[in-house]
Amino acid sequence: MSAPVIRPGEPGGLAGHLDGFVRAVREAGIPVGISQAVDAAEILTVVDLLDREQLRHGLAAVLLQRAAQRPAYDVLFDLWWPLTDRPATGGDADESAEGGEPGQPSDGPRGDDPEAAKRMREELLRLLLDGDEEELRRFARQAVDQLGRGQASPSGQSFFSYRVMRALSPDTLVSQLLAGLLAEGDRGGLNEQVARRTIRERLDKFKAAIEAEVRRRTAAEKGRDRVAKSAVRPLADQIDFLRAQSSDLAELRRAVTPLARRLAVRLSARRKMGRQGRLDFRKTVRASLGTGGVPVVTHHRPRKIHKPELVVLCDISGSVAGFSHFTLMLTQALREHFTGVRAFAFVDSTDEVTRFFRPGADVADAVTRIGQEAQVVSFDGHSDYGTAFETFADRWASAVGPKTSLLVLGDGRTNYRPAGVPVLAGLVQKARSAHWLNPEPRAQWGSGDSAADRYGEVVDMVECRNAAQLADFITTL
Repeated sequence: MSAPVIRPGEPGGLAGHLDGFVRAVREAGIPVGISQAVDAAEILTVVDLLDREQLRHGLAAVLLQRAAQRPAYDVLFDLWWPLTDRPATGGDADESAEGGEPGQPSDGPRGDDPEAAKRMREELLRLLLDGDEEELRRFARQAVDQLGRGQASPSGQSFFSYRVMRALSPDTLVSQLLAGLLAEGDRGGLNEQVARRTIRERLDKFKAAIEAEVRRRTAAEKGRDRVAKSAVRPLADQIDFLRAQSSDLAELRRAVTPLARRLAVRLSARRKMGRQGRLDFRKTVRASLGTGGVPVVTHHRPRKIHKPELVVLCDISGSVAGFSHFTLMLTQALREHFTGVRAFAFVDSTDEVTRFFRPGADVADAVTRIGQEAQVVSFDGHSDYGTAFETFADRWASAVGPKTSLLVLGDGRTNYRPAGVPVLAGLVQKARSAHWLNPEPRAQWGSGDSAADRYGEVVDMVECRNAAQLADFITTL
């Protein structure tokens, strides 16, 4: 029977174990309040603790608020509630089917034994054809024990998922799996597409089981807390813009879109002069006839609420390549909520790039077109904020006015060239409101070639390294 492990020697027993798990979830960036922690304790009294999946889903129901938090939660759950095979006759909870404690020598085959690896590949092929997830997880544990061992060190035994994948090469089994799942006349049609998708899902589950087992064994050697810090992937709102990968763009887009809507509402609210418009003298006089000429009730013309205008200045130099994806993504999302959005990109010169953000345009495609078609480089392709600001002020002076919100996005690193602070100050004075979002930590402002500290004297500069900080900035507007 499969059951989650709870070590009797841990402080507080089951309650202490749950408290450690809740703390780890909170440290991973998932907000967990006291009431949710109490609900998690209540879950332990109503679910079958021997049913690991029931426990997983029960705790997730009270600890998570968004689906995007589930991958990080699952990694932590597997570390705090690892899968083990408890023998019917009792014994240590960490003993499993492959025998022995994690890290102890095994009498089974090793990764450098070609015949053993061949036999295990044949077994893996059979399990993938059967599709039994429980048996596949058991096989993954055996494979890590026998094929994933690295060289032992004084700190303990190490296990590596790449050693298992290299020995078994599961991706090379696709043709054999297709042959086993399809009949002779099913090739090339819808049945083959379904079979290929099924194979991919089973291979992904096997790889996930291998990684989970490696994490479990590493946690047994080095401690859960240490493994959790490196194993848990940051949530979408905590991904550092400067280090965002192409695979993170979809998650960032989902996080940025609602924030853009909130930002537009905040900037619009700052423009409101009051709920009522100008006095409607004629209606007020007419109404006063019923009260002897005394204007007891005044009437006002309905005030027209206009969407605010926005000008965005984006640094798209190589030093902020990841951040530029975010800034252009934010620019595209903001277009839906403003009367006019004009976007300008710069490196050592400035050009208007509004034309690349038509409705429905893909951000990645816009970035590519900007790099190919926009005139943002005039000299050497290194950031020159002073020249960029001067070019903008000379060519598009009318873009910023008393109805405009100015948003500058960049790290403020000038490569020791003139910063153009007076030019920026002039733009800020003309605008209704101005803000600068900087992707670098505040402690680095003013260090080296950074002029962020000087820019901060003339414009409201805010540290914005991830979507969570963007949300905080919007809240304080």
